[in-house]
Amino acid sequence: QVQLVESGGGLVQAGGSLRLSCVASGRAFAVYAMGWFRQAPRKEREIVAAISWSGNSTFYADSVKGRFTISRDNAKNTVYLRMNTLKPEDTAVYYCAARRGYGSYYLATYEYDYWGQGTQVTVSS
Repeated sequence: QVQLVESGGGLVQAGGSLRLSCVASGRAFAVYAMGWFRQAPRKEREIVAAISWSGNSTFYADSVKGRFTISRDNAKNTVYLRMNTLKPEDTAVYYCAARRGYGSYYLATYEYDYWGQGTQVTVSS
């Protein structure tokens, strides 16, 4: 069983930056692939970024490519999402997710086994 706790969300002006953190409880964090998703009001949950268990493979949605960076520190059981040049359309609840596996990364919500409670990111224009 893995429990995920996100933090770092908040209110920021357009063009600003935030860093989200997701701390995982339990052992063997290093064998879990991780992902960041977001869900805006009246929209489906969508993949933002994903990272393999080793950190060697990453994926970014086109909408955030070049602005967001996903990384992980297996010694701290933590995955990060650095968000730069934020836009109002980035406003959403951001969720981290975990899936046990030695594969590359995973993009679909159904591929993940564990989810955090979410953290709100609001970008004002």
